[in-house]
Amino acid sequence: MTATAPDGDRLFAVSTRDLWPIPDTWPATGMAASDTLDVRFADIPAEPLGVPGSYTSRPGFAHGGGGVAACWYGGARAVAGTLRAAAAGRDVGPHALAHLGAVDIALHTAKTVLDAAATEIDADPQDREDGGRLRVLRIRALIEAVSTEVMQRVGRALGADPLCRDEMHSRRVADLTVYLRQHHAERNLAELGTLVASRGVTW
Repeated sequence: MTATAPDGDRLFAVSTRDLWPIPDTWPATGMAASDTLDVRFADIPAEPLGVPGSYTSRPGFAHGGGGVAACWYGGARAVAGTLRAAAAGRDVGPHALAHLGAVDIALHTAKTVLDAAATEIDADPQDREDGGRLRVLRIRALIEAVSTEVMQRVGRALGADPLCRDEMHSRRVADLTVYLRQHHAERNLAELGTLVASRGVTW
């Protein structure tokens, strides 16, 4: 676990035997199966790992944020699959087909960006060129936007029916809605803008 110590933010190892969950602290509909309860502990041994700040400043730490974005992409693909299956099985009309076309473009773009990022990470796993933070901020912002667009378009194309009659689909939408909020929206975009301005990025 991470905690703030007198000398800064640090990573600590604690025994799970000394922790106990607090019932009813995860009443969520989205990601309900994750059962992410709060835990309570007090006055237990905690072994520091590394020096202050070493957890987040270690080489390649930023790459993990790209992995989370890849999970968002997988969720968006699953939500989009409901629209694709509907269009393949019946006449959904031109408007729904237009939404499907837009979903295809968005997901294809997301996959292309994720594939490129994976290649860059494999080429510099220790992030010696210091491109990790800029890369992951771009990836997360794009995949969050794509995932949001996919959910919106599938909803507009198919209406409430799959949300009310398809338990798997409605669960995927609820789960993805919660999971996407790991992206810190304008705060992350502002950090990206700061990096772009300070590093003289060109396009």
